[in-house]
Amino acid sequence: MSDRTLADVLEAAASEVDLLRDLGLGNFTNVPDEYTHWIEEQRAWQESVALADQSYHMTDLRIEGREAIDLYSDYAVNDFSQFDVGQAKQLVVANPDGYLIGDAILFREAEDQFLSVGAAAAHNWLDYQAATGAYDIDVEMQPRPAATGDDPNNFRYQVQGPDAVDVMAEAVDGDLPDLSFFRFGEISIDGVDAYLLRHGMAGEAGFEFWGDYDDAETVKQAVLDAGEDYGIRRLGGKSYQSANVVLGWLPLPLPAIYSGEEMQDFREWLSVRRGLISIGGSYDSDDVEDYYVTPIEVGYDHIIDFDHDFVGKAALQAEMDDPERKKVTLVWDDEDVVDVFASLFREGASHKFMNMPTPRSSACHYDEVTKDGEHVGVSKWMSYLYNHREMLSLALVDTEYAEPGTEVTLTWGEADGSGNDSVERHVEREISATVAKAPYKQDRR
Repeated sequence: MSDRTLADVLEAAASEVDLLRDLGLGNFTNVPDEYTHWIEEQRAWQESVALADQSYHMTDLRIEGREAIDLYSDYAVNDFSQFDVGQAKQLVVANPDGYLIGDAILFREAEDQFLSVGAAAAHNWLDYQAATGAYDIDVEMQPRPAATGDDPNNFRYQVQGPDAVDVMAEAVDGDLPDLSFFRFGEISIDGVDAYLLRHGMAGEAGFEFWGDYDDAETVKQAVLDAGEDYGIRRLGGKSYQSANVVLGWLPLPLPAIYSGEEMQDFREWLSVRRGLISIGGSYDSDDVEDYYVTPIEVGYDHIIDFDHDFVGKAALQAEMDDPERKKVTLVWDDEDVVDVFASLFREGASHKFMNMPTPRSSACHYDEVTKDGEHVGVSKWMSYLYNHREMLSLALVDTEYAEPGTEVTLTWGEADGSGNDSVERHVEREISATVAKAPYKQDRR
């Protein structure tokens, strides 16, 4: 299979959905699920300070050359007319029909030197365009270290929480740079050169910093020492992933690459090892495009620049003033959630168990959302948030049902006949939920 392309395996499959359904969830990261306890780790980003290790679960794409910015401008929705050295952007790429392929964080390290960090889908697309286009550039892509077993090129850490600024002020050598949001600069930590980005997650103030992986332990220990008096906690895999819900960032929608004639050449180029990702959950459609999302409905409308030509522009222009769906938070009914756990103590089939705080069986999760029995959307990324004492999920719902306070129902479980052996035997459970805004909490970054 290693020499086969995505097009090869799609041609042999009964359908795109059949191919992708229930492939399971690969290794997310190399850090443990918990360092202390996921509750204590969630509390840290709200009450003090938390340290996250982001070194292992993302791909890196480095592009250098005088025409690098032309490549980004041709294929990303972003405005690049003002993009300074030392600035970062949320890079977003769409397919010709305006569906989201993926996103990443793009750093401009020098005039003709760029590094983007994120999930593989956007990087695969840009790598293909670089390989087949006439751009005067050099490209280097590093796959996810958690999947390959190789060391990362860079360590990548993040501190977040109300005490994050004070901790980093103690950790860095000299003065902490005065950076505005999504700007980065050079620093030194215990004699190690690194970059520092003004950032944050879970709606709290914070920084992201990175440098040569050989210096990872030195830098990590220096930050932990600086944070000791503040009660710093390291985030394990569970608590780290749960932050997405309150942040309002929707990770891992299905990349829009599996259909469309204009995407066929890309599928024939892309190795199957780079192109497969699993879908799961109660939502079940025969049409793979029903699993696609658009940049507008997931909340990237404010960064789309229609003053330049890019792939997907016409479709996004047509959608901009009248999107069909909107990103919201769903607040799950407490009694219904408790009943799922209570079913473990009853005779007979139980409801699908919730493995707090991030219950997932597949990389791209889709639970059906209904209103009065009619399909109105999908629930995507779910987590229990101890700081709110609530089970929350990010969802895309039809705009007429996106008003906060609207009551809907989501179905928790796996689609009938999915054949998913990675979860326990269960019956599906309808769970009442209330629509709320996304992001769910006040942004204090």
